[in-house]
Order: sequence, then C-alpha cells, then structure tokens
Amino acid sequence: MRSTRILGIDPGSRITGYGVIEALPAGNRRVASGCIRVAGDDMAVRLRRIVEALREVSARYAPSELAIERVFVHRNAESALKLGQARGAALVAMPDIPVFEYAATRVKQATTGSGKASKSQVQSMVRVLLSLPEAPPTDEADALAVALCHAHSRDLLARIRPDRRP
Repeated sequence: MRSTRILGIDPGSRITGYGVIEALPAGNRRVASGCIRVAGDDMAVRLRRIVEALREVSARYAPSELAIERVFVHRNAESALKLGQARGAALVAMPDIPVFEYAATRVKQATTGSGKASKSQVQSMVRVLLSLPEAPPTDEADALAVALCHAHSRDLLARIRPDRRP
C-alpha cells in the first residue's frame, strides 16, 4: 500500500481551515495545516480569496484526494447559505482532485470515538493522532480531523472492497 496525500477542508465564510496529511501504511503524518482568514462585507471577494488560497495550498502540497465537511442546515438559514458558498468555493479551487464528503458527526466519530465530541476533544485527539507538540487551533484541527476521517475511511473501504478503492 502506498502513501496518499489528503487535503482536509473545514469550510467557513470568514475562516476556512485546511490540513494536509500523508496517509502512510504505518500511520498518518501532518504535512501542513493552517487557516485562511478573509475579512470584509463583500462575499464575492471573500470567496475569491478562499479559492486563490486553496489553489496555492494545492499547488504547494499536491494532494491527490480532497476530504471536506458536508454542510448541514443550521437554525440560521443565512449562515447555512454562507457556509455552502464557502464550501462551493473550496470545491471550485480543486477541479481535478477526487472529492469525498463527510458529515461532522462522522468526522468526530472517526477522530474521537464520539459523534458528539466537543471542539476541544477534536483538537486533543488530532494532536495525539498526528503526534503534534500542541493542539492546533479549532478550524485547523477540524480540517485535519476531516483528512484523518477520510484516511480511516479509505483504509476500511480498501479492506472491505479492494475493487472500490478511492
């Protein structure tokens, strides 16, 4: 089994987290992670900045697969719409990479063992699973958790259905 570079994205209209991991047979390792912070009231400008920044991340780290958190409907429809737009911008930035989507509860389950884990629990487990010296900031940890979820899912899929490998 060879290694796979996975880009995990936690989309947001103000802060988009990203995390690149190398999924190796002996375990996963963090390659890079960070947050794209965009300000201002012009949504089109913010979305364009997200696209540009993620294209830079992709060019620099050359991921072969993209894992992204699936949008769920919040109580606030306007927030859900903005989140969906940020998610769309992230997908537009990566036109040639296979995309895998995960619900937030599945990401938490894969990372912490509980689909109802808190943000701090996700941060702590990301630190442990990737042997990081300290827990990353929330949005960055969430993106790394999405990438880890995909790494675990792809391994399981390979064991169950070798013919359907991502």
